[in-house]
Amino acid sequence: MRRRASAALAGVAALVAATGAAVITALPASAAAGCTVQYSVSSQWPGGFGANVAITNLGSPISSWTLVWSFGAAQTVTQYWNATVTQSGSTVTAKNVSYNGSLATNASTSFGFNGSWNNSSNPVPASFTLNGTACTGTVTSSPTPSATSASPTASPSPSSSGSTGVPSDAAWVATGQWDSWTNNGYTLNNDVWGSGAGPQTIWARTGTNWGVIANHPRTSGVKAYPHTGKTINRTISSLASLTTSFNVSVPGDGDWETAYDIWANNYAYEVMLWTNKNGAVGPIADSYDSNGAVPSFTNLSVGGQTWNVYKGNNGSNAVFSFLRTSNTNSGSIDVLAVLKWLRTQGWWADVTVGDVQFGFELSGTAGQQAFTCNSFAITYS
Repeated sequence: MRRRASAALAGVAALVAATGAAVITALPASAAAGCTVQYSVSSQWPGGFGANVAITNLGSPISSWTLVWSFGAAQTVTQYWNATVTQSGSTVTAKNVSYNGSLATNASTSFGFNGSWNNSSNPVPASFTLNGTACTGTVTSSPTPSATSASPTASPSPSSSGSTGVPSDAAWVATGQWDSWTNNGYTLNNDVWGSGAGPQTIWARTGTNWGVIANHPRTSGVKAYPHTGKTINRTISSLASLTTSFNVSVPGDGDWETAYDIWANNYAYEVMLWTNKNGAVGPIADSYDSNGAVPSFTNLSVGGQTWNVYKGNNGSNAVFSFLRTSNTNSGSIDVLAVLKWLRTQGWWADVTVGDVQFGFELSGTAGQQAFTCNSFAITYS
């Protein structure tokens, strides 16, 4: 499971100094209700950029939120995560998704997006409103990252990685909680979303050859889901095919699984396909016994693999987990066959498939460990 985003808005000056990211900060001018917003351009390349937005609610508790700002004429949102983002002319509107709508007073959440620009001007927004209330205070900004490179980069650079385990030929390296990069139609995300997480570095040669070096304590709860993937936005009935293949290298210790995370109907449904697992990890289920989660189906053959299937709910969305009956580090899956099987069970209808993601769900790593996606592909028609 991914992206249960909630981060405190602290250390803005340190962020600017460390990354050179464009930051706009609206600070409370008085005790009046409002919000603070931190907007940062995390990476920038010819024709495109990635941005992260963090919100703190200064007013009364809210159960849903809408954040609005204005972009320049040449700036356009192209992809987004942890929010639903639309754009009409220069006006950009971001709305919460199912799991991050409730914000108590002084509570925070965040989301991110990719956008396009004209390679000349990529200004930060001048102001924001949260549920129609202006975020009060002064506005500060700093220069955006250089647009001269062919792809986004982040510190540390691959050439100076030394003993960190990052390959010297990596095209992208990042350590930020929500850092992301899009390459050849695939979007990578570091996605450190759980509490109690340790340091994590993501690197990539391409959108399908990448890895992560992490050192998370072996305490309860998921710490991160570094992943790659595509946004499909197609109903099941409109798909003629949806297949995928993977090849990974993983450590022999720690608490983790290699897993697909497939989202449907704007994050109302989550399908997890576990291809490998190790340590103290397990799926969400409707019932549990002394052995843990109780499967709804065992030894189900579908999509070219054999699974134990679990049905549950995490409080924000329905979760259908398919755990391969034996671990593997490589293979191919007919994902559409799995999605159609769920429909035949009446667990969902002709849903719209949104994000199809693949990565490593990390609960603990037994010291610093490296996970590598050697190759990966999603094809659909």
